[in-house]
Amino acid sequence: MGICDNRTVIITGAARGLGKSYALAFAAEGANVVVNDIGTSLGGEGRDTSAADAVVEEIKAAGGNAIANYEDVTDWDAGKRIVEAAVEAFGDLHVVVNNAGIVRDRMFVSATLDEWDATMHVHLRGHFCIARHAVDYWRGRAKEGHEVDARIINTTSGAGLQGSIAQSAYSTAKGGIASLTLVQAAELGRYGITSNALAPSARTRMTEQAFADKMATGGDAFDVMHPDNIAPTVVWLGSPLSKDVTGCIFELEGGKIMLEDGWREGPVVDKGAKWEPADVGDAVSKLIEERVEPRKVWGTA
Repeated sequence: MGICDNRTVIITGAARGLGKSYALAFAAEGANVVVNDIGTSLGGEGRDTSAADAVVEEIKAAGGNAIANYEDVTDWDAGKRIVEAAVEAFGDLHVVVNNAGIVRDRMFVSATLDEWDATMHVHLRGHFCIARHAVDYWRGRAKEGHEVDARIINTTSGAGLQGSIAQSAYSTAKGGIASLTLVQAAELGRYGITSNALAPSARTRMTEQAFADKMATGGDAFDVMHPDNIAPTVVWLGSPLSKDVTGCIFELEGGKIMLEDGWREGPVVDKGAKWEPADVGDAVSKLIEERVEPRKVWGTA
């Protein structure tokens, strides 16, 4: 018996890295898994369905249930077909893990419109399309009188939470996903749907290039950066055990689970009247002195 027995989960970008770890871990806990991956390069080019097929075969060889899906998560109609494929294969849908993404790293002074648009397209539109159709399905079930116990699990990043040098587009997209998660949690609870997000730190195609030193194994007995370390929390969030947890963002690394504290009001100065422009500087200096020191942008000294 597993904590996700008979639950059906769609995982995007599930053929490699973190997505593959999630797929195998969900299957090991009894879930039916839709392995969605179009098999693009790190930058989003090309197509290769063999990677998704290989993950499905690995799950089935271990006694689990899975199907491969090669639909593009940024395509509105394809998002609906992915949801329909899950329901047709396994009778229901319970979890969507939005994991697919690309990177187009570039210093802001060299960033191009095409790279910016491509990054927003995959991350933000990709998170929207499939979740929106899943919510339509769950909302319909709730209106029909069925008990819904559904999960949206989004993927943000430390880059989205604090910024990262040479990743302006990626950081912006991931910051948007964090905000989307909060709105989904606030709006969808009435239908039995929770929404949470992850900021995983693990060795993947993306991080091996951007943070090579940090991602090195180091020869220790516990491989802190192995993607399998992230999967248990993701599986728990997709299980019935997490039904009371929503609107949270978890930063995960190795054996560490950290709950992000989020934006909150800081120090304030209230003059009780209109400010003169020349006086604002002193007020701002006072506020900066009193604030909690923010985390530095990734890549800064």
